[in-house]
Amino acid sequence: MPLLHFRKPPRVVEHFGTNPVPGPYPERLEALFPRALSDTAIAEIRSWEGYAATPLASLDRLAGALGLGAVLYKDESARFDLGSFKALGGAYAVARLLADRLGMTTAELRSGRARDRAREIMVTTASAGNHGRSVAWGARMAGCPCRVYVHAGVSSGRTAAIEALGAEVVRIDGSYDDAVRICAGESATKGWFVVSDTSYENYLQVPRQVMAGYTLLAAEALEQVRAPITHLFVQAGVGGLAAALAARFWMEMGENRPRLVIVESEHAACMMASARRGRATPVRVRTESVMGGMSAGAPSLIAWEIVRRAAAHFVTVPDAPVGAAMRLLASGDAGERPLEAGECAAAGVLALIGAGCNEPLRRAMGLDGESRVLLIGTEGATDPETYRKLVGWPPGAPPSGAG
Repeated sequence: MPLLHFRKPPRVVEHFGTNPVPGPYPERLEALFPRALSDTAIAEIRSWEGYAATPLASLDRLAGALGLGAVLYKDESARFDLGSFKALGGAYAVARLLADRLGMTTAELRSGRARDRAREIMVTTASAGNHGRSVAWGARMAGCPCRVYVHAGVSSGRTAAIEALGAEVVRIDGSYDDAVRICAGESATKGWFVVSDTSYENYLQVPRQVMAGYTLLAAEALEQVRAPITHLFVQAGVGGLAAALAARFWMEMGENRPRLVIVESEHAACMMASARRGRATPVRVRTESVMGGMSAGAPSLIAWEIVRRAAAHFVTVPDAPVGAAMRLLASGDAGERPLEAGECAAAGVLALIGAGCNEPLRRAMGLDGESRVLLIGTEGATDPETYRKLVGWPPGAPPSGAG
């Protein structure tokens, strides 16, 4: 049984419920994050060489153990060989930025006709690993230099993956939020172009493009599901992915969109803090989460404007059971096949099990035998050594007897 991977069912540390805005996608959000932006990104990325929709796996054993109608898992572990959904955002935003600066289409940019001019444009970003890898990949495709700022907690495996794509990595003391600040400051001084997945005051346009790239994930999922999704559990760091998926589902489904559950690390719950206070609220990250991509203390301003209208629930999960959730997926005990899930990909699984095993929370979320839940497997083994330590075996086939 799936829950045997845990000594006891994992718990949801904290829950805060809200009342999402009903009806069609609001005009205010259309002005902030228009459908045309999403449609353009979806069409563009689908034209890239090597594009393929990522699979939607059925976690039927987990659904049975929790008494749910279905649990579906969007597996991003092989997205463009970068191992995470981030491949959709940073690389696309780099392409848009370079094409606009050079006065050409993104197709013309990809042809290589402007590489001499592209070499004069430096793109930068702050990252916990996966976003920096995407920006570096996009910069390599565009032919421009790239500098990625990482904080002290980012593993050497993740920095090596960024450097392998030709980017310069600069490690700074402090947190992800410190890296964002230093990247923005140095880039402003030197005339470099920041390609960030978080938006802040006077910096909105590029993060919109990053989020637009992420909406392809929602478009694929809507094409792949056989029956309507009732619940969408989405991990949040700065909130860009959660907002992008919420927006696209809202655009497509209106008032019939799934109930949105925002999942955060208990160590970096800036979205929940914002929901409690009714405005974008940063939190101090005192302990870096093992779910490194979610260890962010300041919400993206654009993302918050969407999430605050779209979300029905905010939950936080602990670090301790992350390895067990990764093993559950890697063993094949959750569903139809083994799944390579990185640390952040485990967060939605933890939140669903924690809610499904807590009767008051289960009722509050409306989880029952008719529920069809979509989880986002945001990353694969993007740091193989961390994966091995948490799961107990390296990426690939589980030990004999598992599954």
